[in-house]
Amino acid sequence: MTILRPAITGVPPPDLKMVKHAAPSIVPEADWRPDILKLSRFRDDAEVQLVNRIHARVAALLGRNVEAASPEQMRAMVAEHFSTALDDEHVAVNRTDRLRLQDAVFSEIVGYGPIQDLLHDDGISEIMVNGAHQVWIEREGKLYLTDITFADTDHVIRVIQRIIAPLGRRCDEASPMVDARLPDGSRVNAIIPPLSLVGPVLTVRKFRREPLSPDELLRHSSITPEALQFLRACVRGRLNVIVSGGSGAGKTTLMNALSSYISTRERIVTIEDAAELRLQQIHVITLEARPANVEGHGEVSIRDLLRNALRMRPDRIVVGECRGPEALDMLQAMNTGHDGSLTTIHSNGPRDALARIETMVLMSGADLPLRAIREQVAAAIDLVVYVERMQDGTRKITQISEVRGYEGDLITMQDLFVFQREGFDGQRVLGSLRPTGIRPAFSEQLTSRGLELPLNWFGYDGDGAFEGERG
Repeated sequence: MTILRPAITGVPPPDLKMVKHAAPSIVPEADWRPDILKLSRFRDDAEVQLVNRIHARVAALLGRNVEAASPEQMRAMVAEHFSTALDDEHVAVNRTDRLRLQDAVFSEIVGYGPIQDLLHDDGISEIMVNGAHQVWIEREGKLYLTDITFADTDHVIRVIQRIIAPLGRRCDEASPMVDARLPDGSRVNAIIPPLSLVGPVLTVRKFRREPLSPDELLRHSSITPEALQFLRACVRGRLNVIVSGGSGAGKTTLMNALSSYISTRERIVTIEDAAELRLQQIHVITLEARPANVEGHGEVSIRDLLRNALRMRPDRIVVGECRGPEALDMLQAMNTGHDGSLTTIHSNGPRDALARIETMVLMSGADLPLRAIREQVAAAIDLVVYVERMQDGTRKITQISEVRGYEGDLITMQDLFVFQREGFDGQRVLGSLRPTGIRPAFSEQLTSRGLELPLNWFGYDGDGAFEGERG
């Protein structure tokens, strides 16, 4: 991986040997320039345009043969026509460059063009295409500008169409926004002109080939062993859990990890806008919402799927994300015997998550007084887990809060675990998730199901004294 550092006018380039050992310094915002990663397979824009022209010729020669051919057959056909197309360009290249450009043309025909290599890089968690000439990536929680470019706006749109075509979705002037997914489950969002003034914008939230395990959460210091064991007991004890946090905080990743604690004997129904969850159990039914067609008909919403799921004899209902009127149906399911449900919600904290649920229920059009909605929320939800992306790029669970009940027109909550920040050393956030010393009210409920909650999980020593109060 090569890093290119754009020069700042009037400032000499730094001595890399000196920078390597120097203490971290804060660069003024006005002088900051992003690191540019050398990730493109092309040497310059001329090669990008060359591949684009060759791709057009090869695609025309292949015609509809692309649809029936296997990957091996396709590679052979591309190799056959590539030589002819390259000769037509009257460009002399050596064998190594010829194979490199041929591979690029193959990616254009059956893959995703310039971002194909990024999709195979497990170290990249997000790909952001801002028009034809700017591609950013997220690596280890930090953003980097790359030297990858597209030939033009149509090139970006062509890649977007290739992603969404197998899903039966569309992205055009009549419907300029679309959510989709790649075959590996990675989340895709695209928005094109006239809504986007910088050109087509493509955002790919990549997911690991193997879902993050609970043990890996510990290795990444996202949670403490005691808090993880507590969440394990809550999931196995069939409590209704909400995973909340901001965009990109790791909500879906955390829910995938928590879902591994669900018994393989249970029937699980997952409901999502675009299927992202990858549960490891053998009895899982995955349902995916469907947008309206060109005529505006045929839409199947999450709310429709949730109502249908109640007739499918589920032991658990897992909703990828509650973001609208389906929140009311989710609450009703939790309150009518479907314990152990899981879902995620965008919020700024545990209490804000409950406030957002109230708002989403009101969006359903149900003529319910606020008191009735809050009583439903308090009765349905047992636990809210808040996950946050820290300033060093790491994701950490910063709050685990219990919903205690409803008193005096307010939903009462108690923090069971809270992340105590101790500062920032310039490289990483210092601190740890610590118990507050409060035992949850549902302890007896879990005990009756054979799940013990030892006192040491909540910060108590062998004598029953809370360690946070000592000293």
